[in-house]
Order: sequence, then C-alpha cells, then structure tokens
Amino acid sequence: MRVAGRIPMLEREQVPPDVANLYDALLATRGVVPNMFKALANAPALALGFAGLLKAMLSDGALPGWYKELIGIYVSRLSGCEYGVTAHTLSARQKGAAEEKIAAVLANVLDEAERGPFSENEKAGFRAAEILHHSPHGVDDATFAALQRVFNDAQIVELFATIGAFEMFPRLIEGLQIPTTPVPAEALAGRKG
Repeated sequence: MRVAGRIPMLEREQVPPDVANLYDALLATRGVVPNMFKALANAPALALGFAGLLKAMLSDGALPGWYKELIGIYVSRLSGCEYGVTAHTLSARQKGAAEEKIAAVLANVLDEAERGPFSENEKAGFRAAEILHHSPHGVDDATFAALQRVFNDAQIVELFATIGAFEMFPRLIEGLQIPTTPVPAEALAGRKG
C-alpha cells in the first residue's frame, strides 16, 4: 500500500478480485492504472461504479470519445486540476484526437478553443462547458437553443454528462490530494509532435 496525498492508493494485490480485474482492464487499455482508481479502491463499489460510468460516458457514442476527452481537458483546466489535464490528454491521444486540437485546448482555455482548429459544433461544446463551470443557471433558453442548432438531444445529454462529471472529479481528486498518475513511457515514446 502506498500513501500519497490523503488516502492510501491500493495496489493490485490489495484489492478484491473484481477490482483487480478492473486494474487489469485499465492497464491493458491505458497502459497504467490511474491513481484515482487506486484511491477509489478503498471503496470497491465506487471504484467499479465510476469505471462503469466513465466507460459508458467516454466511449464513442452520440459524440466521439476523443472529443469528450477534450472536454475533460478543458473542464480540468477551468478547475485547475492538473491530474485531470494529464489524464484526459493521454486519453484524448489514445482515442485519436488531433494533436493540434489537444494543443489548442491546452494552450489557453476559452480564447484558444474559440480560435482553434475546431468545428462550430466543437466550439459550442466548449462554450457550454465554460458556462456550466460557472453555474448551471447560466444555460438560459437562448444558450440552450444555440446548442440545439448544432447538437441533437443525445449529443446534448452526453455533453452535459461529460461536463458535469468533470466538474465532480476534480473535487474528489483535489480534496483527497491524489497525485497525478505518471504517463506511461510507451505513451510518451509514441507521441507525435
């Protein structure tokens, strides 16, 4: 058991079999078991539940998974959560996001997203993230109508769920002081640009 931050981060041999299976799946897909899951393993049902939520939410669906990872980077930047920025940058790359889009989100939160290499739909999603970050009451009827012009209902639900989740996770991570997961060497070696 390793303690970093405020809560022990459990290794594979310290967790129940269903969480060990989760660790194996994370290692196979991400190249690393994120520290957030090592901390969540202290409450196995939450670790498994969050894994299920994130898999459903961040997979390709009404919106592509790589775009939802860019939203994750964006919201993490707004929240000042370096853990989230690092994790979603890795995931965005693994899901095929263009390096120029990742760089634009990393460069300068709203300004670069507005000027960057994004479609009007993608820009609308970043605007929604910015508004929701400040207050859910900021999504007035005019803002919602603008979203409906570029997204269908399923896309809006996925977008809002992604934004909402990545408003919650920084509070968990920062409150427990979970250290940023090191990026696997293989991911750094395979990085372009």
